[in-house]
Amino acid sequence: MTKQTTEDWLASLAAKQPTPGGGAVAALLAATAAALLGMVSIYTTGPKWPTQSDNMKKLSDKLDVLRRSGLTLMAKDEEAFAKVGAAYQLIHETAHQKAVRKDAIEQALIGAAEPPTQVIQLSVDLLAIARELAKSGNPNVISDVSVAASSIRAALDAAIVNIEVNQQFIKRSDAKNKLQSIIEQAKDASLQTEQVVSQVRERIKKL
Repeated sequence: MTKQTTEDWLASLAAKQPTPGGGAVAALLAATAAALLGMVSIYTTGPKWPTQSDNMKKLSDKLDVLRRSGLTLMAKDEEAFAKVGAAYQLIHETAHQKAVRKDAIEQALIGAAEPPTQVIQLSVDLLAIARELAKSGNPNVISDVSVAASSIRAALDAAIVNIEVNQQFIKRSDAKNKLQSIIEQAKDASLQTEQVVSQVRERIKKL
């Protein structure tokens, strides 16, 4: 993504090929939210915001890191998906080969759930910042906090379904249970994004 134009990347997303896919989109949505929140934070600095500038600059720096993390997770998701495909293609003629392939698939599926798990954590971190900016961000760009919150929700929902599709085929109960806990956390965070959107709309009414 970082070396392609937006048009080229979307064309590859639309193409008949395994990657990029929904997992990469989930990460991109989180990165987009980080970028929007970064814009709001930097617009809440300067002489008009003497009591908030220092904190907002810190938030801006943090959001730069979170945005780059989202872009990194796009690549990680594609790599993890490729490993799943490679595991399924292993030769499985003998009993030993079948056992090796079975274990490789299990490990690859667990690995494929890791990027969306990290997208969820990234989104939870972004949600906390969105809440803060919904209250104290520059009102001239406050609508972008709502757009960011909606992007966070989309990222969370996309990450959930990408975990679920791998969880479905994982055999290890400990791994399945861990993923279910992560899913529940993400569902709760997804619902909380609506509170941010509502809060922004209330501020807009008072402009």
